[in-house]
Amino acid sequence: MQVYGIDLSKEKFDANFIDAKGEEKSLEMKNALASISRFLSSVSEDAILCAEHTGAYGDLLVYLCNQMNVPIALIPGYTIKHSMGLLKGKSDPLDSKRIREYGERFTDKLEYAEYPEENITELKQLYTLRIQLVKQRKTLRTIDKGRGVLPMQSIVVHNHINNVLAELDKEIASIEDEIETLIMADQEMNENYELVTGIIGIGPVIATNLIIKTGNFKIIDTHRRAASYAGVCPFPNTSGKMVGKSKTSPFADKEVKTLLYMGAKAAVKHNKEYKLYYQKKELEGKPYFLIMNNVSNKLLRTIYSVVRNKTPYDKDHVCLDPRERNINSSTKKMA
Repeated sequence: MQVYGIDLSKEKFDANFIDAKGEEKSLEMKNALASISRFLSSVSEDAILCAEHTGAYGDLLVYLCNQMNVPIALIPGYTIKHSMGLLKGKSDPLDSKRIREYGERFTDKLEYAEYPEENITELKQLYTLRIQLVKQRKTLRTIDKGRGVLPMQSIVVHNHINNVLAELDKEIASIEDEIETLIMADQEMNENYELVTGIIGIGPVIATNLIIKTGNFKIIDTHRRAASYAGVCPFPNTSGKMVGKSKTSPFADKEVKTLLYMGAKAAVKHNKEYKLYYQKKELEGKPYFLIMNNVSNKLLRTIYSVVRNKTPYDKDHVCLDPRERNINSSTKKMA
C-alpha cells in the first residue's frame, strides 16, 4: 500500500509519497484536468490518496479518482492538525507530508470519498443559487423598509428596488420549479422526497437540504449519523469524578441544524405527537432549547424510519410500550 498526501489549493496541489526505494518524494501539479489525469495514471495500483478537505478545490480530484478507481479520503484539517502533536512551521510541501503521515498512521480509520451523483450535484447547485437569491431579496427588502423613515425618499430608487425584487421573485420561483422537476424525474429521490415532506413539520426546503447533505439518505444512512452531522446529538462530558452535562458538538452543519430547529417548531405547533412530547419535557423542567434539540433529534429518527421502511408517516400512529409489544407477540404465538 502506497499512501499519497495531497495538499490542495485553487491553482495547484502538492503530493508527498514514499517511492519503491523508500525515498520521500514531492510533486507539484496544477489543479486541472490534464495534470491530475497524468498524475493518477502514474500512481501504483495499491495507491491510496489522502487529501485535506478544502471544499470545492478538491471536487475535480475526487471525481477523477472515482472515474479511475483510485481510493481517496478527504480529511478535515482540524483532525490532521490535532493528531500530529506539537507542530512547527507551515508550507504546502510540509502540509502534504503531514497528510501522508496521517494516512499511514490511521489507514484503518479512513473513509473514502465518492463524488455525488449527477442529479444530486445539479440539485445542490440549484439549491445553493436559490439560497443566494433569497438572501439578496431579504437584504433589499430590509433596505427598502429602512428607507421608510427618511424624511425625503427617492421615487426612482423605490421603483428600481421594486423592479429588482420582482425579478428576484420570478427567478426564485423558476428555480423552485426546476428543483421540483429534477426531483420528480428521479424515481428514488422523488419517493424519498414525498415520504419526508409527508411528515408534519418538514417542508420542501428541509427535505431538499437533507437529500443533498445525506446523498439521498445513502451516504449518511442512519439517523444517529445524521444527528451527529447536524449537531443535535449530545455527547458525554465526564472525566474521573467530574460528571458534567452532555453537550452537542460545535463541529456540525449549522444550516441543517437551523432548518431542523425550524421544522421542530412547526412540528410542536401542528403535530399532536410532538406537542405532547414537548409538554412532557417541559413538565420535567428541561430548558427550551434542550427540548427543541430533542425534538429535532426525534424528527430525524422519524425521517429515517419512513425512508427505511418506505411507509408514509401516520400522524395517528401510537408507539406502544415495548412490554406491551412483547405481550401481544406472545399472545399471537400461543393462539
